[in-house]
Amino acid sequence: MSNPALKTSDPSSPDDPQQHDDAAGYYVPGEPIADTKAPAGPVEDKWDTRQFEARIVNPANRRKVSVIMVGTGLAGGSAAATLGEAGYQVKTFCYQDSPRRAHSIAAQGGINAAKNYKGDGDSVHRLFYDTIKGGDYRSRETNVFRLAQVSTNIIDQCVAQGVPFAREYGGLLDNRSFGGVQVSRTFYARGQTGQQLLLGAYQALERQIGAGTVQQYSRHEMVELVVVDGRARGVIVRDMVTGELETHLADVVVLASGGYGNVFFLSTNAMGCNVTATWRAHRKGAYMANPCYTQIHPTCIPVSGAHQSKLTLMSESLRNDGRIWVPKDAKDADKDPREIAEDDRDYYLERIYPSFGNLVPRDIASRQAKNMCDEGRGVGPEVEGVRRGVYLDFSEAIDRLGRPAIESKYGNLFDMYARITGEDPYEVPMRIYPAVHYVMGGLWVDYDLQSSIPGLFVAGEANFSDHGANRLGASALMQGLADGYFVLPNTIRDYLADSPFEKIDESHPAVVEAREAAEARIAHFLSNKGTRSVDSYHRELGNIMWEYCGMERTEDGLKKAIDLIRTLKDDFWRNVKVLGSGDGVNQSLEKAGRVADFFELGELMCIDALNRRESCGGHFRGESQTEDGEALRHDDQYAYVAAWEWAGEGEKPVLHKEDLVYEAVKMAARSYK
Repeated sequence: MSNPALKTSDPSSPDDPQQHDDAAGYYVPGEPIADTKAPAGPVEDKWDTRQFEARIVNPANRRKVSVIMVGTGLAGGSAAATLGEAGYQVKTFCYQDSPRRAHSIAAQGGINAAKNYKGDGDSVHRLFYDTIKGGDYRSRETNVFRLAQVSTNIIDQCVAQGVPFAREYGGLLDNRSFGGVQVSRTFYARGQTGQQLLLGAYQALERQIGAGTVQQYSRHEMVELVVVDGRARGVIVRDMVTGELETHLADVVVLASGGYGNVFFLSTNAMGCNVTATWRAHRKGAYMANPCYTQIHPTCIPVSGAHQSKLTLMSESLRNDGRIWVPKDAKDADKDPREIAEDDRDYYLERIYPSFGNLVPRDIASRQAKNMCDEGRGVGPEVEGVRRGVYLDFSEAIDRLGRPAIESKYGNLFDMYARITGEDPYEVPMRIYPAVHYVMGGLWVDYDLQSSIPGLFVAGEANFSDHGANRLGASALMQGLADGYFVLPNTIRDYLADSPFEKIDESHPAVVEAREAAEARIAHFLSNKGTRSVDSYHRELGNIMWEYCGMERTEDGLKKAIDLIRTLKDDFWRNVKVLGSGDGVNQSLEKAGRVADFFELGELMCIDALNRRESCGGHFRGESQTEDGEALRHDDQYAYVAAWEWAGEGEKPVLHKEDLVYEAVKMAARSYK
């Protein structure tokens, strides 16, 4: 019997995907692309083969090679430390006042690794399979298998650095389970895993700063990429304290600048997170892959009013012991949850997905929470006439394990929730609702993590490579450290074996062009005689993105969004008001540049979503769902990476497709029931 969630094309049907190109007229078809760096042979041998085949730079020559690293979170910090340790001359740039302030610090729940410490059947292949399945068969097989292989090394590296992972009674490292899997493979440090891992990478980075192999530039924001003769050779950065534009040149540039979830304005990202570094590279020729793939996280503290500028994430690890429910009857939505009888509660994830229950992947948990609230069974205070919240209840776990056990596992998370909401989660169930979190899209890279611009490498969340249409929980930290400690240092050397490259200076025409472009952009914002603040435009753009390119998308909605974004963007360039000068700290000026890039990104996200008339992972098209409302893929039409090329100001983007080929797994309908 054929599976309804797979190849469903019927040429006689008016709803057949073959009869549709919803994005026709919005883009230009381009030549197909492929990853040419992954070696031939069995998937389990590819990484060893590539490491051997990649050329080597001898230690004496490394001292002559210069590397620019943009971003110093887990991916950038670990990569810079490793490259510095190897002897390369590295410059790092971050817009924060310290690498310790990178958004990686906000990751709470844990980091995956296929150690099988619990003896419950885990393996490298199972982690690989869970990641491919969790991404709804829209990630690249070769990269994901490498990620699973390298995961085991990450834990050893971090333990050696002194990262205080949780331990069992006997002293062995503890594990807990996370959504989308049926084994315990997630290593954690209470609810502070990202912070502890970042401190480990930061210490390694500081060691190299002390040794003189790394120069650290904090409070510096990249505003332009320098491309010389088709190769990335440097960056233009703005000193955010003095306002001065600086030119930094090198043999190779690495972007590890994180994700772009703040295009939605309200998200779990730090307010400073932006797309500018990668978008400046995109405009210079780096393909942007799968930009519409956005992760909606199911365990966020609900919106409390229109005054908010960001949302607060509660760790997904809470779903290990917390049970998610809503009232069966909408009339009970405003009751004290402790007064709602057990028989009147709908533990809907346990009901719909009995095999995984509360541990279904993030996209499924998020969509079902939205469905419950759309039915009128949401809980919590009404915001704009709607209750957007479901309960995450620990009463059963507290009765079973005792309050001290829950405090030891989740105490800081419970304290954070209590401080933000004024409610005691030990006594009253938490309220959660989905929110924009991670992005699976990013700059296209090959197996070596090199973009379509030679000499421009991309690591961590800034690239697209590992998570497909939905990221499994506890995999962000894994990818960041895998890229930084183990992958990039081994692959970048093949490119650098041809270095040092021809020396260039600030008088080179390509450098002058990049600097003048940055100066002109800043001058426009400071001289524009508008009347609206940057934040007002950002909030309006975010509302458009959430409404039409958020948890559910439709053809009509996406086309409407594109029109709205274009109109708002035109108004932004004419009517934005930036106070102050460019000669010092000016947060309004910083935001203006970032929001300008968000407008262009938001439009491309909608075009990408319009082009993909299927539901997969976190990308749910209303036109493509099964009879019971689950995501409906169309593998015969959309089993590809959508890599978009910038064609110029006002021109339609060019779509290049990379076919996804699976040899070690077979594409199947994703079921967690």
